[in-house]
Parts: sequence; C-alpha cells; structure tokens
Amino acid sequence: MKTSIPQLTKLSAWQALEAHFQKVKDLQLRKLFMDDPKRGESMTAEAIGIYFDYSKHRITNETIRLLLQLAEESGLRSRINAMFRGEKINVTENRAVLHVALRAPKGESILSDGEDVVLQVHAVLDKMAKFSLQVRDSGWKGHTGKPIKNIINIGIGGSDLGPVMAYEALRHYSQRELTFRFVSNIDGTDFAEATMDLDAEETLFIISSKTFTTLETMTNAHTARDWLLKTLKNPAAVAKHFVAVSTNSGEVAKFGIDTANMFEFWDWVGGRYSMDSAIGLSTMIAIGPENFRAMLDGFHQMDEHFRTAQFERNLPVLMGLLSLWYNNFFGVQTMAVLPYEQYLKRFPAYLQQLTMESNGKHVKLDGTKVDYQTGPIYWGEPGTNGQHSFYQMIHQGTKLIPCDFIGFVQPLNSLGRHHDLLLANMFAQAEALAFGKTSQEVLAECTPEWLLPHKTFEGNRPSSTILLERLTPEALGKLIALYEHSVFTQGVIWEIDSFDQWGVELGKALAERIIPELETGADLQLKHDSSTNNLIRRYKRSRELLNG
Repeated sequence: MKTSIPQLTKLSAWQALEAHFQKVKDLQLRKLFMDDPKRGESMTAEAIGIYFDYSKHRITNETIRLLLQLAEESGLRSRINAMFRGEKINVTENRAVLHVALRAPKGESILSDGEDVVLQVHAVLDKMAKFSLQVRDSGWKGHTGKPIKNIINIGIGGSDLGPVMAYEALRHYSQRELTFRFVSNIDGTDFAEATMDLDAEETLFIISSKTFTTLETMTNAHTARDWLLKTLKNPAAVAKHFVAVSTNSGEVAKFGIDTANMFEFWDWVGGRYSMDSAIGLSTMIAIGPENFRAMLDGFHQMDEHFRTAQFERNLPVLMGLLSLWYNNFFGVQTMAVLPYEQYLKRFPAYLQQLTMESNGKHVKLDGTKVDYQTGPIYWGEPGTNGQHSFYQMIHQGTKLIPCDFIGFVQPLNSLGRHHDLLLANMFAQAEALAFGKTSQEVLAECTPEWLLPHKTFEGNRPSSTILLERLTPEALGKLIALYEHSVFTQGVIWEIDSFDQWGVELGKALAERIIPELETGADLQLKHDSSTNNLIRRYKRSRELLNG
C-alpha cells in the first residue's frame, strides 16, 4: 500500500528552516540568555504534572515558530487523529496503531475493524488483575502446593525491555516478598544465572511471545520447562508453573500451558509499545493492579494532552521538533537521556528500542528512499554515575550531543542531603553544558596559562530539563508516553512508518539457516560469503578440539 505524502524538503517550512539555520547556527547560549533575561522562564511548557524547560537549546522564538509550521505542513494533526481513530497507519503491515487503547478508561470507545477494542483491553486487564492478586496473596499454588515466590518473565525486545524497565522503575512499590527475574538473551548464561538460586516448586514463568514461536523466547521457555521438570518430574506441573502472554492458543496448549492462563494481546500493539498490555503481567504482579492502573492513567493523561493540546504547548511535539532540529540541521547523530533517579537505570535502554526501532528507517511510507537523516541514536545512564564516565565527551568532545535531563522534586528514599546533592548536580550539569567556562574565568582562578585550553569549556551544548514531582506509577506512564509520542511526531515529519521493524528480520532468517550448519557434525558445503564460511568452520573445529 502506497501513501501519497508531500516531499519534506520541498515544504516551505523546511526551506525556511534551512535559511534560518544559516543565520542562527553560530548563536551562543550565553548571548541568548544575556539578551533575554526571562528566557529561562518563557521557553518552558508545563502540562499534567511535567515541567519542560527547553530554554537551553540553540533556538530562537523564530526557530520554534518555523518548527511548528513544519509540523502543521507535514500533516501532524491529521496523523494524530488517524492514529486515535484506529486507522491503519502502519501501512507496510496494514495495521492500526492502538497502544493508546491499552490505557483508555472503561467507557471510552476506540474502534478497529468495527470492534470496540477498549472492551477487549479491559477484559484482559480484569483477568490479569485476578491472577496477579492470586499470586500476590499466595492463593496461586505450585504443583506441590507451595505458594509462588519467584516470577521469571521470559521474552525479548519489547516483551523484555518494557517489563524489566518498569519493574526497576517501580521497585519501590513492589511486593518485596516476591522475587522477579527477567530472561531474554539466548545466551544460556542469562537463564542459568536467573534460576541458579531458585526453588522450582516456588517459581512461576511468564512466557511472553505473540506468536509463541520467537526463537530466543521459545528456546528459553523450553529450557525453563526442562529445568522445572528436572525437579518436579510430572509434566502436569507445567500448567501450575507457566502462564503465557500470546495470541497463539494452539502453540500455548502444545507447550503444556493451560490456555485458561493465556493472556491475550493484539496485532495492533507493537512490541515496543506493549508494556502496558498483558506483556506487563509481571509488572502488575510486582506492584499490584491498583498501581498498574495508576500507571495506565498516567499514559492516558499524556495521550489526551498529545491529542488535544495546541502544538506550541504540546510537550511531545516540542520534544520531537527539537530532536528533529538537531538531527536534520545540525547533523547531530546521538541524543543522551540522563535520568537523575536510580530507579530509572533501565529507562535509556528501553528508549533505545522505542526510538531506534521506530525511526531507524531509510525509506518513506511510499517506498521511496529518504534524502535526509532519520532517527538519531539514543543512549544514557543515570546521574550522577554518568558524570564520572561519558560526560567528559559531552562537555569537551568534538561531537554535539543534546541531552535530556530527567529529575524529580521529591525522592522515594529520603536520606539526609542525598536528594539535594543529586538535583544540584543535575542543574549544574545543564548549566555547565550551556554556558561553559571562558578563558577569563579560568585565569581568574590563578590557573597557569598553559593549562587554559584544557580547562576552558566552550559551552553552547544544548539540553532539555524534564522535572516531575515524584516517581510514581502515574508519573512513569506519563514519561513513557511523552517519548512514545515524541517518536511519532518525528516519524510523521520524516514521512516514515514508525511502527514496523523489517530491519530485524534478515538476521533472524540467516540465523535459522546457520543453526543446522553449526549443529551437524558433517562438513557441509557452505554457501555464505568467504568470511562467514570461514567463521563457521573455525567455530566447529575449535569446538571439536575443546570437546575432545
């Protein structure tokens, strides 16, 4: 299916931005703040409990005006409406994109192919809640009658990154009598370490795979079944120690899982947008149904803000436009996400999939090749750890790396001065990046002149600061949806499909071909390139020598 869309670089706003960039590219943040003493107050936006300071960006009011014009000319508003109406905006897979339905309240109606999907969502949520309470209250017993104490989520991609990020982010609210582990890697070490100290009689596995055929997930699932039966012996035990998050009831039953304990989700939910679906079952068990629903409410609040707010005050739109400004005009290739909150330690890794799997595309919706840069690389670590690691490059390196600083006014664990010191560092880093340190300021510290080049900071390094009151389930939902919709904003303007991921398929297909070549003892006639053929032979020879 091809979609008729305007050519981005021919839009009047794009061409105006190109001309504008030549005028402002060398502007200094020091001067911008000096010329406008109220810049730090005016270049902010606030909505649904999130304060967004974008004043430390290399922009003027004219930059924002032109970026907003670009959003309008790109048809962003109509694309937002199309998504919320359930239209099949994932054109390469002919699917609706309705992760927003996963957090729609009861009573709302969102149609997909004539069906009200909100009703389906809440039926699954109610089933999840019932099961979660059984596990949390020790009502769900294992095969030998012992209550479940350990929950292991087995998935990969969005079926792992979402649950593990959410568990770490909301660990403060989790039921501490329960142990949670997450297995994704096909590397056997991942499974071995996750189960090494656990009692099979007290362990529940959640197998998260839409098709129940994903190679990594099902390899780990079969290993989990073998591990369980090594202790419990009876195949009937599988039904008490395994549940499934899937749509393939046939494969689920064949595995030995009672399909009554299968939690459904739908093809209009992309994996990286699925953590608030049944994929979040481990999250709900950890924090309880009430907290899970609070998280969904946070998502929904941001959805409604994104859907209804004017673009000039629309947080995801502003974030997306700023990212596009650096990516397409400054030639920036990476963005750093720096949460000053230890519980968000897995948030940058989660965003890597959300942003790069969504917008790492080289063709437009109509199948033609883009002639501009699309998705930048996202990465990061929590503060203050990163300050003693990669911040050196951000401050004094040759690469321009815009940063998102994320902080919370209230700590979840109040220990003496810790939180004030944490936030002081966050504010200081943003200030240092923006304004740097001049040679005159360095000399004033009685620094030897020969050290001047080394101790001078040129500054003019852009950043946003995102401030929330407290890391709650609701706040986490808002924060995730903020980035989801920012990604969508960029994808619309770049004219790409942010909801498919064909790029992951080729490696999978080639791996399926190589697996039997590694597992057979015969020296097959290999038909790869000379490097791959040689590596396969080298691996097999070395393995044979090591195994005697």
